Amino acid sequence: MSEEYEYQREVEELEGKSATAARLFDVRRIIGGLFVVYGILVTIAGITASDADLKKAENININLWTGLSMLVVGLLFLLWLKLRPTAAPHTAPEPRQEGPGPVPRRDADEG
Repeated sequence: MSEEYEYQREVEELEGKSATAARLFDVRRIIGGLFVVYGILVTIAGITASDADLKKAENININLWTGLSMLVVGLLFLLWLKLRPTAAPHTAPEPRQEGPGPVPRRDADEG
């Protein structure tokens, strides 16, 4: 009985590690993080834009607006991750069978 208990404990420990890994590599975290990083870089490029850059874009600071938009999208992804975290994959334990085992099914074609 001790071996069965130890085996069950190991299985539960592995399920916990699997759930942690699933939350760690959630796509929303990766996409949100990349959008925030690139948004910061593009926003800095927009803040430091020269007059020649603005003149090329008809006096619209495209880098600034694009960077701010990317920041908003990235922060929305991270907020979504925070508000609706990934549910841990939960498998229901199989019921124990007492007795000789399952009764074989008879098909309709048989006797």
